[in-house]
Amino acid sequence: MEASKRFILNLTAFSLLIALLCCGCAMNVITSPPRSVTEQLLLSTAADRALTNADFQIFADKKIYLDATYFDSYDSKYAIGSIRDALSRAGALLVEAATNSDVIIQARSGGLSIDGSDSLIGVPNLILPIPFSGPLPIPELALYKTQKQHYIAKIALLAYSTHPQRQIIQAVL
Repeated sequence: MEASKRFILNLTAFSLLIALLCCGCAMNVITSPPRSVTEQLLLSTAADRALTNADFQIFADKKIYLDATYFDSYDSKYAIGSIRDALSRAGALLVEAATNSDVIIQARSGGLSIDGSDSLIGVPNLILPIPFSGPLPIPELALYKTQKQHYIAKIALLAYSTHPQRQIIQAVL
């Protein structure tokens, strides 16, 4: 009887030792910038794709001033650069002053951001409070886990002639 109790005790101790050795987590962090490269790429891709369906050929050979006063977003400089690039590829002549232009284009952002969703079947990261010894972190045990991020961009452009007799042209991307 004593041998069986000792066997059960040894088996329990061995099982706990194996469980402790098998537990753990790994995390690779090379840098810690304020924003991840994934977020930056998602936002810049959203801005680029919002502009792909726009036809800027109507601005070919016209002097264009791009007014970014009303454009506000996380990646506003990239998005404005993408608009300038699309206009330039369409043959528009970009100028630095509104007084030198034939057309002024006001750009504004209706949205340039990311939505994310996480799903987990299993045990999430937990911190168990242990009296008199402090918290005990329990690592995540996922049977199934997904993390998705979706990018969204809405860019609106209002174009108007600097010559009062010409009409307003508007495009929403």
